[in-house]
Amino acid sequence: MGDTNSLNKHFQGWGGIHNFFGQPVPVPRHPLSDGAAAGSYGYTNSGYSVYEEENDRLTESLRSKVSAIKSLSIEIGTEVKNQNKMLSEMENDFDSTGGLLGATMGRLRTLSRGSQTKLLCYMMLFSLFVFFVIYWIIKLR
Repeated sequence: MGDTNSLNKHFQGWGGIHNFFGQPVPVPRHPLSDGAAAGSYGYTNSGYSVYEEENDRLTESLRSKVSAIKSLSIEIGTEVKNQNKMLSEMENDFDSTGGLLGATMGRLRTLSRGSQTKLLCYMMLFSLFVFFVIYWIIKLR
């Protein structure tokens, strides 16, 4: 049981070496032993190339997902910049509208502090004017 062939025959009954998930594991062999392909670095061709191909496929899949996430994050960043710009413009518009409303309220306070009889007279005249306009429109029909 000293040579390699008898050792391999001894372990062939086990069905090969498997990892935790039950997948076959490549068995390293000496490069000068029989059955070693040139450039295989001592691994058997049984499972190593399958794992390498699967690794390449998964790597490519991961690369495409990362690039998709990258482009999505760039689009999100652009959208956030546009939204911030629009919010600052709205803030400026609200500030100017607040100033206009404040000036209008000041004028109304000034008007209300004046003579109450004068304001009442203007209101009565305006009401009479509206009444006559409505009467005239109804009469023309």
